[in-house]
Parts: sequence; structure tokens; C-alpha cells
Amino acid sequence: MVSANRLNNQIEIFDNDTQLVEALAQRFEELAAAAIKERGRFIVSLSGGSTPKIFYERLAEKPYAAKIAWDKVLFFLGDERCVAHDHPDSNFGMIKRALFSKVPIPDGNIFPTVNQDKDPDQAARQYEETLRRAFKCGDDEVPNFDLILLGLGPDGHTASLFPETKALKEFKKLYVANFIPKFDGNRLTMTYPLIDAGRQIYFIVTGDTKASILKDVLEKPDRQLPSQVVQPRSGNLGWLLDRAAVRLLKQ
Repeated sequence: MVSANRLNNQIEIFDNDTQLVEALAQRFEELAAAAIKERGRFIVSLSGGSTPKIFYERLAEKPYAAKIAWDKVLFFLGDERCVAHDHPDSNFGMIKRALFSKVPIPDGNIFPTVNQDKDPDQAARQYEETLRRAFKCGDDEVPNFDLILLGLGPDGHTASLFPETKALKEFKKLYVANFIPKFDGNRLTMTYPLIDAGRQIYFIVTGDTKASILKDVLEKPDRQLPSQVVQPRSGNLGWLLDRAAVRLLKQ
């Protein structure tokens, strides 16, 4: 593993996704213990994607399944496709199969979106209300997630903040339905104010296919891609990468 710093981003490079996932699982356990000790609970925003799926499956195995105080961990979604949760494309469905169904997490600690396949705008409003109730914060406050996991799309999007979409300019709402022209449909997503309030934010990027966009994101700040706009107000921002993803970066 190699650590570096570029454009105020803490970058860590692992030989492969297995090493990356193991390191992230260890940090999840450490962050959970620290948050629970200090604030009584650990509140997390999860991402979809293939590498996060491997990470969730790892958390469901020894030693993490037995060591983490699951009854004090709260899980939210960073974004969701507007399909039913039993649909193959659902982020929640994937996470439930990989993690929620395998460890003793109380149902009340898991917060899926509701009716996202029927009324995306209403679902987004309801999810923001759910967020505020869980964090016990008012309309003029922004909750602080203890951990936010983010991915990186081939067009530079993160969560469901895609280039040239309306949600990029939303700075009042915390969670919105965002119309994605290339998919001709909506996705639900957290907005920048909510992301930037996170205490620890990790981008997880692996694989050769992400090498080109990762180079643009980390070395061409003038492009103003959605993932480049993420800037924590007081928390930490880290990039967990494997060697395949960083093959085009300047050394």
C-alpha cells in the first residue's frame, strides 16, 4: 500500500481490490468503535457498485461480523435507482443480500428509500425527512455522517450526481430525485451539502476501466467533474485505489 497527497486528497494505493477491501473493513471497525464511544452510534452512507459489494460481503464474515456493535450502527443509502428493491439494479437490494441479511442489524437501523419506483420526487422528500428524524436535526441543519462511501463513474459522476444534471446545483435539499438524460429516468441521490458534511468520506475506485477518468479527476481540476466538487467542510476526504486504477497517474 502507498500513501500520497494530491490536490488536498489523501490517496492510498493498494495492490488489488482484496487488500483495499480488507483495509476498509478494518477502518470501518475502528471508525464504528470510535463513533459509538463518543456519540453512542455510528451512522453510515453506503454506495452501490462491485467493489463496495465485496466490502459488504467481507464485513459479514469473521472477524468483523462478530466484533462490530451492529445494534449501534445506522445505515443509509447515498443514492438509489428508481426501481423496486427486489430489482437486480437496486443498490439496497444488493446491500441487503451482501450484508444486512447476514449480520444482526436491527431492522430499525436500516433506512431504505420508499416508493422510489413509483414517485421519485416524493421518495426523495420522504428520505430527507427520514434523515432529519434519525439525526434529530432541524430544517436549517445538515446532518454529519460518520462515514460516507462514494464511487466514481466513467463520466466522473459520484453517488447519482451526473454531469450536467439539476442536482449539481441543489444546495438546500439534502436528498433529491435527479433526472439523468442518458438513462431517460430518475435516480435518488444525496446532494453536495450532505456529502460535504461527512466526517470521513472515502472514494473507492478499482479496476483498469477507471484509470482514464481517475486521471482526469485527480490531475485536471479545471474539468469540474461532479466527483471533483466534493469538498468536506471539516471532515476528511480519502481515495482508496488499486494499482489497476492508478496506472495512468503521474508518479
